[in-house]
Amino acid sequence: MQEFLTEPAAAKMGRGGANGGLDTAQLGLWIALGSITMLFAAFTSAYIVRSAGTDWVPLASPPVLWMNTVLLLLSSLTMAIGLREFRNLRPFAFRKWILFTSVLGLTFIAGQLLGWRQLEDSGVYLQSNPHSSFFYVLTSVHAVHLVGGIFVLGYIVIQATRYRLTPGESRAPGLVATYWHFLSGLWLYLLVVLFVI
Repeated sequence: MQEFLTEPAAAKMGRGGANGGLDTAQLGLWIALGSITMLFAAFTSAYIVRSAGTDWVPLASPPVLWMNTVLLLLSSLTMAIGLREFRNLRPFAFRKWILFTSVLGLTFIAGQLLGWRQLEDSGVYLQSNPHSSFFYVLTSVHAVHLVGGIFVLGYIVIQATRYRLTPGESRAPGLVATYWHFLSGLWLYLLVVLFVI
């Protein structure tokens, strides 16, 4: 069985000390997630207020949107499996599942581009009406955060390939998993806001 190589000091990874307190990376993640939540809460408030306008035209969801949703939920599942493999000291399986997650994330982004193209083909653009404007802006901001997550997944795979991640010392995989699951939940929230409320 393959084993992860150990790293000498947990402090190297920004740990909060021997008592296992909150480390700087974990604190940074919670601040980032709080900021993203506040950003989308502000968007939601503006969306609800603006939807009362007389020029509001309900937008039909692009057909690819639901397939995209399934892809993102699957990526959350593969992320969870990858994290489990990391904790079970299976580096090859861990890298494999994280790569699957990255591919699903990239496919989601491609699906978003296709969804925007489908809207354009039907004559719906950013400036067409307030609902279409919110759709393009909200899904674009989400996509930007997802692309950032994909870059971090790539970094994690590189670190794992070099055996620089150690269960019990390296919190990076767990933090990335939290961020990824957050984005999946945020996507479901956006669907409710855009097509249910």
